[in-house]
Amino acid sequence: MPPSSTEKQRVFDRIRVVDVDTHISEPEDLWTSRVASKWGDLIPHVVKAPGGNTDFWAIGDSLVVPTGMAAMAEFDGTYPDFPETLAQAIPASHDAQARLDYMDREGIYASVLYPNVAGFGSGRFLQIGEPALMLECVQAYNDFLVEWVSAAPDRLVPVMATPFWDVEASVAEIERCAAQGHKGILFGSQPQSFGEPHLADPHWDPIWAAAQAAQLPISFHIGSGQIESSDAPGTLGPAFTGGYPGWGLEIGLVKTSVLLFMDNIQSIADVIFGGVCQRYPRLAFVSVESGAGWIPFALEAFDWQWRNNGAQRAHPEFDLLPSEYFARQIYGCFWFEEAAAAGAIERYPENFLYETDFPHPTSMSPGPQSAAEHPRDYVERAWSELEEKTLQAVFHDNAARLYGLE
Repeated sequence: MPPSSTEKQRVFDRIRVVDVDTHISEPEDLWTSRVASKWGDLIPHVVKAPGGNTDFWAIGDSLVVPTGMAAMAEFDGTYPDFPETLAQAIPASHDAQARLDYMDREGIYASVLYPNVAGFGSGRFLQIGEPALMLECVQAYNDFLVEWVSAAPDRLVPVMATPFWDVEASVAEIERCAAQGHKGILFGSQPQSFGEPHLADPHWDPIWAAAQAAQLPISFHIGSGQIESSDAPGTLGPAFTGGYPGWGLEIGLVKTSVLLFMDNIQSIADVIFGGVCQRYPRLAFVSVESGAGWIPFALEAFDWQWRNNGAQRAHPEFDLLPSEYFARQIYGCFWFEEAAAAGAIERYPENFLYETDFPHPTSMSPGPQSAAEHPRDYVERAWSELEEKTLQAVFHDNAARLYGLE
């Protein structure tokens, strides 16, 4: 029976929801099928962990990360358990048609795509140690994305990787990928952790200029700095145990995850105070998987300190307050928050985007041991009372405008 004139359809039934942070568990032949074979085992490839059943990505003789470790959606377990192989993971983590079927079941119209293997800023490619191969691997990933999204280019949104260790190559890759249909640029939030200049350094200006010219937003995904890992295959290193072994894995993961959410305060501060927003006023930045509730406090603190410590007088070239630069060209994302995000959305309704983080452990992807709701149920319960224009903005319009989906 159709709804009466006084009844509203559910949010996911009346709005084409855009999920701005999802991940692909890269197929096992992504690089070996695309990169020149002369590089041998330096090409990222999959091997069995010694003495076990777990498939690992490897570079040379080094095991990098298990193939199924990031594909926890609908998995019956929590860390340290995870799918031992990609075949045991949810097919939607790595197969494009299965992803579209999953999106249809969950009521999500479009998904923005991020990687796993090379890290959330491409820093892991530096382990290869051969600049020519590092660039080939970046290009192979970007070409793979174009192929993957061809299953539904209006619904699957590719975000390109960058060879950030080479500014000239990065500019060329931005121009190449923009022509191929990429909709955003993944960039590490803390390049200095890899021995590169600070994010605020003018060293990066050619990249910002190329991104602005191509009208592609820059994505700072949490966890894109150098993360300490473990020497023991299949285990999580000190960075993922919260720095204090007495807590145990579960509590350590909780602490690390929450602090990572808010770590992007550094990248937001760097592009504002480094004058990047001032010099490139048409360049958008996205703080991915970072949450929303803490951002209004950070912006109020930025403005207070800016005025109170003389920066406003010392730097007249800045024509706006820090919060005004944010409002003009920076976006945040949320996926589980309620009251904390409500104030942020009310204050900046055009600057927040919805994500699920599928299929990661912290995602809005229910499993047998997960506390998460289905996205449509969470949004209906927590957000359906927002004004319609705000709902439309946060769950569709902001993302559609940012990624050119309309």
